[in-house]
Amino acid sequence: MNTAKLFVLMSLSIAAAAGCDRAEGTPRSDSNNTATVPGEVAQRANNPTPTAADNTDKNDRDRDPAALTPGDQGENETDRTITQKIRQAVVANDTLSMNAKNVKIITNGQVVTLRGPVKSDKEKADIAAIAQGIPGVQKVDNQLEVDVD
Repeated sequence: MNTAKLFVLMSLSIAAAAGCDRAEGTPRSDSNNTATVPGEVAQRANNPTPTAADNTDKNDRDRDPAALTPGDQGENETDRTITQKIRQAVVANDTLSMNAKNVKIITNGQVVTLRGPVKSDKEKADIAAIAQGIPGVQKVDNQLEVDVD
């Protein structure tokens, strides 16, 4: 019995230590430096040193007490169901970019707030239309931003 407990504890200790092979914030080494996404080879050739993303403006905006965040999501079944159905429809839409598929969808009192970057005005309108088409939605507050980068 004691041997089994010791074995379990040792296994857990080893598993925990395996995830600590580098300091937090230290970039992972890319030993083979292989591009796997189409167009990534050209991007790496044109910009060999990656630059950190600057979300300062967005972070400042999100600190505004009037700005809704996912923490403001309604806790009732109706709001959760609306959010789930919108997310499923957005993710299933093959015409949307990855940014568009990852926008924030916040439902509170059957009012849907959409936030985050999208690729184009069309994506902004398409996501709003998806949200408006979900049964139970009373209003859509479209705060999506077209990302010009």
